[in-house]
Amino acid sequence: MAAGLALVAVLALLGLGMGAEGWQAPWQAWGDAGQRAIVWDIRAPRTLGAFLVGALLGLGGAVAQGLFRNPLAEPHLLGSASGAGLSMALALAAGGAWGWLPGGNDAAVASGLGARLSLTALAFVGALGGVLLTLLLARGAAHTLRLLLAGVVVGVVLGALTQWLMLWSAEAWRAMQAFMLGNTALLGWDACALMAGVWALTLPLALALSRVLDALALGEDTARSLGVPLGLARGVLVGVLAAATAAAVAQAGLVAFVGLAAPHLVRGISGGRHRVLLWAASAMGGVLMLVSDVLARGLLPPQELPVGVLTAVLGGLYLLVLLHRRPA
Repeated sequence: MAAGLALVAVLALLGLGMGAEGWQAPWQAWGDAGQRAIVWDIRAPRTLGAFLVGALLGLGGAVAQGLFRNPLAEPHLLGSASGAGLSMALALAAGGAWGWLPGGNDAAVASGLGARLSLTALAFVGALGGVLLTLLLARGAAHTLRLLLAGVVVGVVLGALTQWLMLWSAEAWRAMQAFMLGNTALLGWDACALMAGVWALTLPLALALSRVLDALALGEDTARSLGVPLGLARGVLVGVLAAATAAAVAQAGLVAFVGLAAPHLVRGISGGRHRVLLWAASAMGGVLMLVSDVLARGLLPPQELPVGVLTAVLGGLYLLVLLHRRPA
């Protein structure tokens, strides 16, 4: 934990000082009002927001893998992210039609806390709908293979609907492209407050049900014999998964692989106990997003890379290493 906190502090310091011209010590900016405003109003909420996005995705990945008893499960695979993406596309298309699309006629309305709350609520409904549709097609979570196939089908269909919708709304195409690639550049203090609130709600709920996830790891029959109320527990865990994914997706777009890789990176220290795995995976997700955000700003200055592209590359490389190290 001490090493993790030190790493987060170093990454936060890098994030506070990383600008278009490279890294500069953030304490050097306090003598100039303009530079101080850049650090406090732009870089600080972006750095904190990147950590919160990763923490929510890491938590969602740990919950998904425990709930569905599959190490390859992640929020994006089970239809939650694609459902949230479709609802966001609907919101962006409607915003372009009614004039409150970010960057449109009334950008202040679209960038305010009220609009973020509305977008997050829509993303939550879409994420929950995607998960429920996956469970409906798979006839529950009893059969892992059928569940994963249903998740793939739901993701493809909802993704196709999103792309089709964007063809009919040229005004929202640019905003949706940034959303699809993942973007932390527009995270502000209001987004940080919203994600922190969701994290403060979902993490304790997940920890309270950690023993349920431990029991599910032994099989559904064993969990029932231990007196676990599977129906109620699954409903709460699905809600946690949908809320965490929706809050992250609504603020930063579709960020790949963080929810999949973060639980695996800390599984060795959890000893199979979800009470440790949940908070450790959440913290590791925040670290992964901080690393990706710093690299997105620092690799090709003054240009920025989409953070979702970096997480996909890093996550893909990690999975290749993992497959190579495991015996056939």
